[in-house]
Amino acid sequence: MAKRRVGRYRIEFRRMAVERMSSSDNISVLAEELGLDRNTLYRWRVQLKANPPAETESVPTSEDPRDSRLREENNLLKRALAEKGLEVDFFRAALQRIAARRQQSKSSGERASTTRSGK
Repeated sequence: MAKRRVGRYRIEFRRMAVERMSSSDNISVLAEELGLDRNTLYRWRVQLKANPPAETESVPTSEDPRDSRLREENNLLKRALAEKGLEVDFFRAALQRIAARRQQSKSSGERASTTRSGK
């Protein structure tokens, strides 16, 4: 069975801690020994009772080829999104410069290079 992480601690560690909880006389001492908060042990016990481990848990031991392909695609999409963000920033700045020129040219009495409809 592969070792999975749900949070900071592996599932196997959580199961071991909950098992020791059932045979321990003092949960506070056990929590201190494991370097945990007492409430964490109780929370793990509730979680493990709600989701008992399946006998044939199918957790891949090595990375699935689909995972690596999806990870590559995700990185590609992140790069594309970043590039589009840069393009948006570029065009927004260009439009602001055009608007500023248009305001300057109207105030000086010159005719604007483009006309607005309705004026």
